[in-house]
Amino acid sequence: MSQGADRSPRALVSVYDKTGVIDLAQRLVALGWEIISSGGTARALADAGIPVIPVEEVTGAPEMMDGRVKTVHPAIHGGLLADMTNPGHVEDMDNRGIVPINLVVSNLYPFRSDPSIEQIDIGGPAMVRAAAKNHERVGVVVRPDDYLAVLDELETNGTLSDATRRRLARIAFTHTSAYDAAITDWLTDADDEPLPPTVSLTLERQEVLRYGENPHQTGARYRIAGQSSWWDEATQLQGKAMSYLNVFDADAAWRLAHSLGDDPAAAVIKHANPCGAAVADDIATAYRRAHECDPVSAFGGIVAVNRPVTAEMAEAMADVFTEVLIGPEYEEAALALLGKKKNLRVLHAPPPEAAELEVRTLGGAALVQTPDTVTMDRSTWQVVTERVPTDDQWADLELAWRVAARVGSNCIVLAKDRQAVGIGAGQQNRRDAGRIAAEKAAGRAAGGACASDAFFPFRDGLDAAAEADCATVIQPGGSVRDQEVIDAANEHGMSMVFTSERHFRH
Repeated sequence: MSQGADRSPRALVSVYDKTGVIDLAQRLVALGWEIISSGGTARALADAGIPVIPVEEVTGAPEMMDGRVKTVHPAIHGGLLADMTNPGHVEDMDNRGIVPINLVVSNLYPFRSDPSIEQIDIGGPAMVRAAAKNHERVGVVVRPDDYLAVLDELETNGTLSDATRRRLARIAFTHTSAYDAAITDWLTDADDEPLPPTVSLTLERQEVLRYGENPHQTGARYRIAGQSSWWDEATQLQGKAMSYLNVFDADAAWRLAHSLGDDPAAAVIKHANPCGAAVADDIATAYRRAHECDPVSAFGGIVAVNRPVTAEMAEAMADVFTEVLIGPEYEEAALALLGKKKNLRVLHAPPPEAAELEVRTLGGAALVQTPDTVTMDRSTWQVVTERVPTDDQWADLELAWRVAARVGSNCIVLAKDRQAVGIGAGQQNRRDAGRIAAEKAAGRAAGGACASDAFFPFRDGLDAAAEADCATVIQPGGSVRDQEVIDAANEHGMSMVFTSERHFRH
């Protein structure tokens, strides 16, 4: 009789994340399954009173080399890889006493959390890949989130469907791919390369969105496998489902709000560009001042704040059409008020994570760069004019510079009293950006600061800042006409700071 006939089905269970594994094993045993396991998983199952067949009993070989050699054995991989419709495979199994394994439950150590040579698993990925390759017969489960669905199907039908095994195999290969990518990145980091020779991006779909950039497009939000994002912990408290642009703009708003310093700050985003930003002593004031920068553009915008949303702030939003609001916490009274705005999506979220690399696809190609970090160390900045900024002007310069780094190029940002009062974004020339910013400021920039994301190629940009009555300017410098621009600032009695750091954003 062949080794596969009239036997209880077998599951090989070996997991790092033991969430739900006891219940899983108990229910499998209740269905008549045998459990093979080793190491910490075997001990946890045995402690729970679950009968376990040790791996060494299956292989006939003890674990050796501190666990480096344990499951890499024909008795394991033959049981996983055998095609039971192939007589030659069945004969090989009979001749060698190999018993089929019908299910693998395994997840791998999160390598990124504590990378080392000893954490590079060989047997685990090999088992997962073997089961996934032979998914026409073998099920493979790498996520505790899938346990209940697998158990329900086994308890209802006695077996897993072809579609389920195929779906689980795809998830399994994603799991091992992300694990290998983490190891590759660690080995690359050892070479200290900011842009490695290879970039491994395995994307896991997290949310199907209402539509893409336009309604005729489909869209979804993905997570880079093996990495975490603030979106993983974000919770939508109210409102209809998010669209592609809702997510894109919300991410821009959340990151801007957290880049404005340590004081209460608010950011308003429209079409991925800031149309308002402010810092104040309380969050309601910060929001009001951010909205005041450009109320017309703020219509249908995204609002993000770095402090708990208060009832006072919610009241200030009452008559403003807003697509999305993101905050770290919400007062109960604030949620009650916001609940009256049925079209408003309200998100509760943790702080945004720092990006490792920025990737932009170009059809079958991609552009990759290190993130654009904003340096706020004044010791690296240079005052190039006769006049030096006052303390209040320094505060305005810093705010304007932080905001300019997140505005599409070419851009000009005008700020006064830690409030953006005029933003000119995404223009083909800097003069037009300055004109738009000044028009939106409507005189509110008097005595304040002007920030330019790149140098002024001509003095006309500086003259425009002077016409807006700005008292101080911050820009990277680096133009062949820098001296001409410096002379213009001195003529106007303005102070000017060079950062030597450009912030183009496309």
